[in-house]
Amino acid sequence: QVQLVESGGGLVQAGGSLRLSCAASGRTFSSRYMGYFRQAPGKEREFVAGVSWGGGSEYYANSVKGRFTISRDNAKSTVFLQMNSLKPEDTAVYYCAATRTYYSRNYYHTSPSDFGFWGQGTQVTVSS
Repeated sequence: QVQLVESGGGLVQAGGSLRLSCAASGRTFSSRYMGYFRQAPGKEREFVAGVSWGGGSEYYANSVKGRFTISRDNAKSTVFLQMNSLKPEDTAVYYCAATRTYYSRNYYHTSPSDFGFWGQGTQVTVSS
C-alpha cells in the first residue's frame, strides 16, 4: 500500500512558478512509477507528467512540455512537480498517483487506470 499526501498548491499570476510535493508512506514507493494528473472543473482528469521508479525517465503531456519538470527523491519518498511559466489554462486540482505495479518497464504510464493510489489533490489557480 502507498499513501500519498500533496502540498504546494496555491494562487499565482500568469508567468509565475509553483512547486508541488507529494510525500509517500509505505515501503514500496521506490518501486512504483509516479505520475501527476490534473482535473479542471467540468473536464476529465488528464495526465500531466510521469517519472519512472528509478527516476531516470520522465514523460510529459505536450501541453506542459518545456515548462514543467517532474522529479523524485526515493530516499525521502517524495515526488516533485516544478511548474514554471504558468498559464491560466493550467488552473486545476493536481493529483499525484502511484502505479499498481512494481518495477514497471513501461515508462509511459498515462492512463488513470494504471494508477492504484492517489493523493487528495491540491488546487492550483493561475490568474491572468
